[in-house]
Amino acid sequence: MLTLSGVFAGYGGGDVLQGLDLAVPTGAITCIVGPNGAGKSTVLRVVSGLLRPRLGTVDLDGTRLEKLGCAGVLAQGVAQVPQSQALFPQMTIRENVLLGGFTLRRDKKLLAQRYERVVELIPIVAERAHDRAGNLSGGQRRMVEIARCLMVEPRVLLLDEPSLGLDPKSLSAVSQLIAETNAAGTTVLLVEQNVRLGLGMATHGIVLEGGRVRLDAPAADLVANPEVAELYLGGAPSDAGRERAAAPQSADAGSAR
Repeated sequence: MLTLSGVFAGYGGGDVLQGLDLAVPTGAITCIVGPNGAGKSTVLRVVSGLLRPRLGTVDLDGTRLEKLGCAGVLAQGVAQVPQSQALFPQMTIRENVLLGGFTLRRDKKLLAQRYERVVELIPIVAERAHDRAGNLSGGQRRMVEIARCLMVEPRVLLLDEPSLGLDPKSLSAVSQLIAETNAAGTTVLLVEQNVRLGLGMATHGIVLEGGRVRLDAPAADLVANPEVAELYLGGAPSDAGRERAAAPQSADAGSAR
């Protein structure tokens, strides 16, 4: 399990995260939602090592991550897909994806095996292998960004606004890829401004406000929660949300705090 305990972190001397306590169940898709400025992306930066917390701990199955830095966190199996502009546009799709296996570069056989596994999951990597990344659509870029992270076979995949700028068709493809990645055994922690979409993809949901956890529950329960519906879903919970909340939850979906 990935846990953040008592985390204070921010930028320029100000703390965005205010003593954050947060748990990401192993094997789940956990979605963090909340208003702008709540600290959603900051959580991902702290976990990935891009931002060192001023206070608090980040623990992955007994290993402390908060002082390891980006390379050390990656070595522990945590990989992040940034919000946007994560590819090198003048490089080919193949080159961009292989960069994800940079730490494996001395083991060419293993690097080739990882690449083939990624191609099986994300066929566009082979179909457009020699095209420049700058020629891809938004949805295609997002899939290649995820493909690059999968080269390290991460235990935890961090996604920052995976729906940003995508058309409905691309959004459906990316959502399916996230589900397939999770089904293959990868824990997914994503931040999503589109609350209905994010909670719809997730098994577990967290509402962040003011740098702290306000609600923590199975995603279906949050969709059906009148408070969440009023603040983030534009009204009362839907019938579908109520039905999901009434259905039995899997063991790894977590429970409300």
